[in-house]
This record gives sequence, C-alpha cells and structure tokens, in this order.
Amino acid sequence: MNKPLNTNVPTGLVSGKAKLRMNLIMLVVLGLYIFSSVMTNSSVLRFNAEFFENVWVMVVQLFPPNWAYAGVVWGKLMETVKMALIATTIAGLLCIPFSLLAANNIVHNKFLYNFTKMFLNIMRTIPELILAVVFVGLFGIGVFSGILALIIFSLGILAKLISETIEAIDMNPLEAIRASGGNTLQVIWYAVVPQVLPQFVSFTLYVFEINVRASVVLGFVGAGGIGLILRQQINFLSYQNVSTIIVITFVVVVIIDYISNKLRGRLV
Repeated sequence: MNKPLNTNVPTGLVSGKAKLRMNLIMLVVLGLYIFSSVMTNSSVLRFNAEFFENVWVMVVQLFPPNWAYAGVVWGKLMETVKMALIATTIAGLLCIPFSLLAANNIVHNKFLYNFTKMFLNIMRTIPELILAVVFVGLFGIGVFSGILALIIFSLGILAKLISETIEAIDMNPLEAIRASGGNTLQVIWYAVVPQVLPQFVSFTLYVFEINVRASVVLGFVGAGGIGLILRQQINFLSYQNVSTIIVITFVVVVIIDYISNKLRGRLV
C-alpha cells in the first residue's frame, strides 16, 4: 500500500528575496575588500618569489642567537613583567568602584550610570600605543610612561568585564540583605563580592597576560621594557641579538600564559 505524500515538507528553506539580499550583501562586502586591497596596495600578488627570498635572508640573519646578550635581555624582560604587574594591580584596584558604578543593578541613578559607562567607553577607544606616546611626551622615556599607559588601558577592559559580571549576578542575596536592614557597603561585601570574586581574579590574570605582551610593543615608542632594546638592536641591524630577545621573550610569555590559564581554570 502506497503511503500518502507529506505535503507539509517545505519546498524551500530560504525565499528568493532573502537569497537576493544575501547575494547583494556578499557582493558589497567583496567589493569593499577589493577596493581596500587596491587602495592599500596589499594584494596577495605581492607574495612573490622575491618576497620569500627576502624573508629567507632575514631568517638566516637571525640565527644563531647571540646567547652572550641574554644577560641584557633578562634585565629588560623582568622590567617588562614588573611594568605589567604594577599596572594590572593598580588597574584591578581602581576598577572596583568603576565596575560598581557601571552596573545598573547596583546604581539606580541613571545619570551616574550612563556617565560612568560613557567614561569607560572613551577609555577603551584609546589604544595603549597612543597613550604611551602621550605619556612619553609628558614624562619622558622610561617605564613610568609605560605603566601609566597600561593602567588606563587595563582599567577600561577590567571595568567593562567586571561590571557586566556584576549585572549578571543573582539578586536574591542582595534583596535579602537589604530587607534585613543592611546598608550599601554590607550588600556589596556580603552579596556581590562572593559572587564576582572568582571572575574578578580570572579577568585580572587575563589582563596581566595582555599587559605583558602589550608592554613589549610600548617599548618601541620609548615606554621602557624589552621593546626599547628590541627597537635599538633592529636599528643597529644586530639580528642575532634580536633573535635572542625574541626567543627569550617567547619562552617567558608562554610560561606566564600557561600558569595564568591553569590558575584561571581552577577559579572559574
């Protein structure tokens, strides 16, 4: 006996108008990519035989690393790690009040909430490299300028992440403490802090990882750290010293990332 045909099966998953719209969007995006490639002269055709030959020459000049230069590298690399550590610690402390003010379930004053959000958004729009250039111009070459740039950069990231975490917490403990007569500080200490503390430590460690890598780049504009001697050795064409800096920096950053990931994995 023949089974009746199922007339409820859809004949098409996407309508013709939707297909036309998607094709037009893809054409526009492709056109923008082609236009950008032409205007910036960044065509894939530049990866020719001459390009790979120059890359090979550069790689050959990097080896073998000059391990006698490692003593200088270690000193500057520890300076870079200290910059990241100080900046992350200060930013972690400063972000606490900003995170609370940027959480709409803690602050019910719309003006204060929106002003804090706008202030943090402005801070995040300024790249750390631009901040470093400004502070180097104000305070001169050195680690102090780099630390200030990293503090502002880290504060914007941490405050955003922690404020969003606070907005997602369970409100029942907060309401219970308020109903029992607890003030704002007691609500924050006994209801908010226990819920966000693991994420706070995890995000702080994550920002520390970012700051270690960012501080390497800041040295190129005179903000101290390993990037300062890296730029000097590149300018001097001392590629074997550059290779030593790259290898040691890579190993240290990988170790820091590994330890940080393990710690964050235990907290979350």
